[in-house]
Amino acid sequence: MEDINYIKHLNGVFLQFSIDTRLNPTHISLYVALFQIWNTHFFKQEFYINRAEVMEFSKIGSKSTYHRCIKELSHWKYLLYTPSHNPFKGSRIKMFNFGTSTEPALYSSRTKIETSNGQALVPINKHIQTIENNKNLNKRQILENSNTENEENHLASVPYQDNLKTSSDKNYDEPL
Repeated sequence: MEDINYIKHLNGVFLQFSIDTRLNPTHISLYVALFQIWNTHFFKQEFYINRAEVMEFSKIGSKSTYHRCIKELSHWKYLLYTPSHNPFKGSRIKMFNFGTSTEPALYSSRTKIETSNGQALVPINKHIQTIENNKNLNKRQILENSNTENEENHLASVPYQDNLKTSSDKNYDEPL
């Protein structure tokens, strides 16, 4: 059994995910599913997986997508994948530890993850005020003027019609 800190490992790997532009949500879902299986195997150095189980955990519906993503994760050094080609044995997975300080950091400039001791301050003016340029302001004024003119013309030309027949002496025997 390896000494893996669950939270530190996830923080480390999610930091790596945020930096890596090659990943898509399917890669992340697959990695998290494999991490959960690794957890159930008590973080052994190597463990065997069942493709159908991993696909169900990661919500991947296509075998080709599964194989592409697991091979890419292995190629990009998130894990070591050794396919078995034997339906009774299962493929071998070795997960790398992203959460300890004893191993070298992949990105040493981004290794310090801490929370502050003080209370987070929220500015009074939360919304960012944008500067309007004159061209957009003029377009808005022209649009507003044309809308008010159209409303006035529309109100003057169309008489009031009670299409819903909302009179107080409604006959409930009549169909709507």
